[in-house]
Amino acid sequence: MSTPRFFALIIGTEILNRRRKDAHFEFLSQRLKQQGYTLSGCFVIEDNPSLIAQTIAFIAQQPQSVLFSFGGIGSTPDDHTRQAVATALSDAELSLHQEAKCIIEKALGKSAYPHPIEMAYLPKGATLLKNPINQMPAFALAHRFFFMPGFPQMSHPMVENILAQHFPQTVQTYRYTLIAQTKENLFIPLMKEAPQQIEVSSLPKQKEDGWEVTLSVSGREKEKTARYFQRYCKLLKEEHIRFKEIEES
Repeated sequence: MSTPRFFALIIGTEILNRRRKDAHFEFLSQRLKQQGYTLSGCFVIEDNPSLIAQTIAFIAQQPQSVLFSFGGIGSTPDDHTRQAVATALSDAELSLHQEAKCIIEKALGKSAYPHPIEMAYLPKGATLLKNPINQMPAFALAHRFFFMPGFPQMSHPMVENILAQHFPQTVQTYRYTLIAQTKENLFIPLMKEAPQQIEVSSLPKQKEDGWEVTLSVSGREKEKTARYFQRYCKLLKEEHIRFKEIEES
């Protein structure tokens, strides 16, 4: 796979109605940043089977997509993710995964029946992800789509293992930032000329003494990114606009 595009799917009605606070977005975005990656999208959705399947299918259609999904893989009636994955990605019903069955039976004994054993019914082609807390396995498809419990203490170590195993290479990203005393309209023509593989963002802020813009340019080729950033600095100098330049790497 060329440069992966990472997505997060956070499933839980209890998050949307504020009965529980999300802990996944901040962790995943920070962890990816440490390796030079960013999230392309994050979806927080309710425990709705159709919505889960549609969201997974949408993410899977994105080029080079990698999905980290949190929640809904248990055995209670509101755990719909396993079936939703089968619907969206494998075009098949769930089937008994023998390795998962053995793990659950070994961990729970007779208590594995009648309900916990349902967690061993997985989409076709699923591979297992080890659970460091209670051994109940999570699962993945195609080494791209990873489905984990909603509990951070279980899923976050899984994310660490996934990154170490499948995305170990740290990607260096160079970022240059400036703060200018102007409106962002000044930068729009240059922003439209952004070279491929370079990202530009601007954050305007209205202050008592006028407008201020924080402009950021990032890319993986240091010289190319720096040259493009300097075009903004040159423009500001030509327009006699005050600005402060900050280099980040």
